[in-house]
Amino acid sequence: MTSSSVALKMSESTNDGERRAFLSKIVGATAAFTASTFAPALSQPAMAFGGALKKVNSQLSGFGLPTLSKLPDGFSPLLEIYGKGKNRVPLLVEFLYPSEWIVVLPNLDLNSEDGTIQAGQFSAGDTATFFVLDDGDQKIDDISAQSKEFYTNVVTSAISQKSSNIYQDFKITKIEQIEGEVKGQKYTLVDFKYGLLTGAGFEVDRKGVASITHVGSSTQVLWCASTRQRYKKTEDSLRTIASSFRVFGDGLDLAVKEYQKEFED
Repeated sequence: MTSSSVALKMSESTNDGERRAFLSKIVGATAAFTASTFAPALSQPAMAFGGALKKVNSQLSGFGLPTLSKLPDGFSPLLEIYGKGKNRVPLLVEFLYPSEWIVVLPNLDLNSEDGTIQAGQFSAGDTATFFVLDDGDQKIDDISAQSKEFYTNVVTSAISQKSSNIYQDFKITKIEQIEGEVKGQKYTLVDFKYGLLTGAGFEVDRKGVASITHVGSSTQVLWCASTRQRYKKTEDSLRTIASSFRVFGDGLDLAVKEYQKEFED
């Protein structure tokens, strides 16, 4: 699949009432657990940049980044700054998502930001979630030169950010390297599968694809997954999402300061 650069549109169905109605349709023990594990809190998310492709491209141009010529049918672009709070290093995140999916963005107060960027059809367990893993003492010069064990640690850390005891039998089944459009940036696409452990004592098989990159002093991943039963239907969409994932770290300070100033006012 050809990777593509994207921008941002906030899903129109992000208000509390619509999300509650959406989640109320969940039926069955497996669906209920999947929804409770992956669905975000039902709070009003912050608004994202623009919506129309023209506005998205205007934002990208403003940051000196490549613009988007067209979108695949049924997809919308998302462009959002992760790290508007003073407790995080800002990153500009972009990817495509199916237009019917719900988008949730981080929450911001006067001092800090929490939560992450996520899109999904949560009742079905189809999700795309952004995660940042600090390098710590590691020095990572080339994301494509890392070991399978490194990629395993990145994706399992993302999967288990809510709890370290919710998965088992994680396995990477395929690794592919792709080039980004800016400054030779590289992305590693990783196919994976694992068993999601439920509080009811049974296991839900899940499959997905993640895109991993490295900007600044952290590794970033967008991991996209669904249940094994739905994967035949969702695989193409999940690959489109992962392949479109891009992260940028330069030139964001002024935009973040302006946002913080508006928030404080």
